[in-house]
Amino acid sequence: MAFGGIAARIVVSALLMLAAGCRETPPPAPPPPPNVTVAQPVRQTVTDYLDLTGNTQAIYTVQLVARVAGYLEKVLFQDGQRVKKGQPLFVIQQNTYEDNLRQAEATIQQYRAQLQYAESQLNRFTNLIQHNAAAQADVDNWRFQRDSAAANLASAQAQRDLAKLNLEYTQVTAPFDGRMDRRLVDPGNLVGSPGNTVLANINQIDPIYVYFNISDVDLARLLKSTRGIPGPSDGRKWPVHAGLPSEEGYPHRGHLDFAAISLTTTTGTLLMRGVLPNPDGKILPGLYSRVRVPLEQKAALLVPEVAIGHDQQGAYLLVVNDRNVVERRNVTTGIAVDGRRAIEGGLNGPEWVIVNGLLKAAPGRQVTPERAGGEGPSRPGAPAALPPKKTAP
Repeated sequence: MAFGGIAARIVVSALLMLAAGCRETPPPAPPPPPNVTVAQPVRQTVTDYLDLTGNTQAIYTVQLVARVAGYLEKVLFQDGQRVKKGQPLFVIQQNTYEDNLRQAEATIQQYRAQLQYAESQLNRFTNLIQHNAAAQADVDNWRFQRDSAAANLASAQAQRDLAKLNLEYTQVTAPFDGRMDRRLVDPGNLVGSPGNTVLANINQIDPIYVYFNISDVDLARLLKSTRGIPGPSDGRKWPVHAGLPSEEGYPHRGHLDFAAISLTTTTGTLLMRGVLPNPDGKILPGLYSRVRVPLEQKAALLVPEVAIGHDQQGAYLLVVNDRNVVERRNVTTGIAVDGRRAIEGGLNGPEWVIVNGLLKAAPGRQVTPERAGGEGPSRPGAPAALPPKKTAP
């Protein structure tokens, strides 16, 4: 009997354990919707721009040549030095040209004396012929002598001026304020013979030009904004901004200076030029430059750059609807303004855009939105700010 009771208890225990094992385990609770940060687009007036590429070029580039022949005696500058207009740069031997000038001065004195003597003789014989004391041939002869001396004096004066000019040419000076290149001839070399010898080059780079090409499409946009190409002739100075590859943004501000009279048929572009101040000489000729030309101002919706995603379909934003469900909006982007990007299409304005937590959000997924700026969870469809509750006095 005892054995039968034990067996019965074992059977009952086994049945109870079997029944417990057949019960279904309840599934785990789903995770809460992820937290994301949302913000509404900012409506702001922005300036549209044309972003182009160009290269810099000196205002003036001049080859300094020897205009007279002689040995180069002095070089009065350092390679790469900044110089002022009229500053002496080279000296060519001057003794020969100083002698030529003294010789010309002496010749002038000689012909001036001959002229004075011929005039006095002409006056004397003119008085004598009035008293029948001289022949007409004598008067005619001294008149000829006077005119010849006057012509010789004028020729000598011209030779004197030429000798003075050649003496001035022995000193080569800077034609404008600029920066010198390296010298091409060392002192002691014969220059100016048989032809003009290039001594050095000089550039004026303050201000400096930036050349760029604009397409016909962008040109139409520019003409719409400016109502014609502005330039020096009409007194308008349309802004041009430029930046070097090593610089942030467009720190150099100038104005439009020139536009070609026709488009290049092979490229369909128009050559334009801006002029930029360059007082410190930081911009050198031949540098690649980013160029920005402002167009019209217009109202735009701005969202943070980090909120914009890109895939094969293009740019898009993730927005949260009034049910806290994520939706995708394909958008058309515009210019960048201080870390934000203008949205030209795809948004109406009051949407709540996900600006943080994009990796946790996906279209059709429910999220817990938090407004940017430290506010707690709220429904995006709710007002942006609630008035504070009044407290009892």
